[in-house]
Amino acid sequence: PGAMSSLQRQLEIQESQLRRTKSEKEMLQKQLRERENQLQAMSTKFCSLREERKHEEMMVTIEKENCSLRQVVTEQESKLAEQNKLISELQGTVSQLQAEVLTSRYHIHKQQRAQDAIQSQAETLQHRELRTRVALECITSRFERYRSKIIQATFSTAGSRPPQAEVTDEEVLEAMQKIINERMEFHQMLKQKGIK
Repeated sequence: PGAMSSLQRQLEIQESQLRRTKSEKEMLQKQLRERENQLQAMSTKFCSLREERKHEEMMVTIEKENCSLRQVVTEQESKLAEQNKLISELQGTVSQLQAEVLTSRYHIHKQQRAQDAIQSQAETLQHRELRTRVALECITSRFERYRSKIIQATFSTAGSRPPQAEVTDEEVLEAMQKIINERMEFHQMLKQKGIK
């Protein structure tokens, strides 16, 4: 943004100078036309005075004026050529600055789109994380309830003592295995005695 603002300021300065130079050129062209009209008027005046007695003195005066006017016109033409060259250079600079401004705007727009895409991806990931966290909490809660029921069923059988402290998974498995083994032994004993 800073570089683009600098380019825009430089562009405005160059365009202002271009307008000023064009105005000066138009003024010089106007002066040149006025000088040419003066030359034409002096030439006409010179022709009308040829037949008068003092035409030799007038000829010298008119020739001096014509010489002076020609010199002014030459100087004005030289200045005008310089102004035209400067205008051409300024137009080239303005075109280059306009191209740089367009390029800067394109890059800024491209960066903004990339930033928007990243922001959208981040928001999507946050939503997924939230849904996953809720699902995990739900599964954890169900697992804890299921584990509590298993512990309650395991230690509520006859001859089992309820746990005095937090029971580990290994302790729960050992208690369940013990119950299973005891029932299998009891079933085997009944079978041997012929009791179904």
